[in-house]
Amino acid sequence: MRILISNDDGYFSPGITALARVLSEFAEITVVAPEQDRSGASNSLTLDRPLSVRTAASGFRYINGTPTDCVHVAITGLLGYRPDLVVSGINDGANMGDDTVYSGTVAAATEGYLLGVPAIAFSLANKGYAHLDDAARIAADIVLRFQKHAFPADGPVLLNVNIPNRPYDQIGSPVQTRLGKRHQAEDIVRALNPRGDTVYWIGPAGSAKDAGPGTDFHAVENGMVSVTPLDVDLTAHGLADATRKWLIG
Repeated sequence: MRILISNDDGYFSPGITALARVLSEFAEITVVAPEQDRSGASNSLTLDRPLSVRTAASGFRYINGTPTDCVHVAITGLLGYRPDLVVSGINDGANMGDDTVYSGTVAAATEGYLLGVPAIAFSLANKGYAHLDDAARIAADIVLRFQKHAFPADGPVLLNVNIPNRPYDQIGSPVQTRLGKRHQAEDIVRALNPRGDTVYWIGPAGSAKDAGPGTDFHAVENGMVSVTPLDVDLTAHGLADATRKWLIG
């Protein structure tokens, strides 16, 4: 099995190092990741300048672009072959609910999916990489399941996996979930830079709003691995009739 690994925290992050280590035990891996932390980059492509690919001492290749750039460049020419799977992560922090819209971790996996390759995004529920090795074992378990048991779907699949921040033997089995929802984000944070100019930091994400049974929030809170199948069809099918009536009214 040939696996392309990427992330949004950068090629130097502990998360991608741990992921590469465990997956290399049973698969042929290639790492192509951003040169810098590009958290929150979402599905952005760099179209206003050329991209450079370099190789670190670890053997990981890195690109001066976004997570989407990395997977796009790798699959459409850099590798010279089509990988069997794209794996993104392990992210330093959760990507649940509305977070998935902004997530560079999910975006890297999404680009693989859009290019016709099955993809899985892995995130550790709390920042700081506590229990990272345990999370990596969970990720390996899921990829091994993917390797041994064909996913029952026509065409590629895109999975978003969030892992509780717990020791391996205290993590429950993976469960299928849906995305929850957060409350509106908190206000921006104003500050002064050393020159006395006002600058702005994006405020914290809102707390969980829809976090009931069946959601990713609920699963992780209760110690289970959340596995959410994603789609990229943004069409609001439920509003089709309302839009049609509005246009002819």
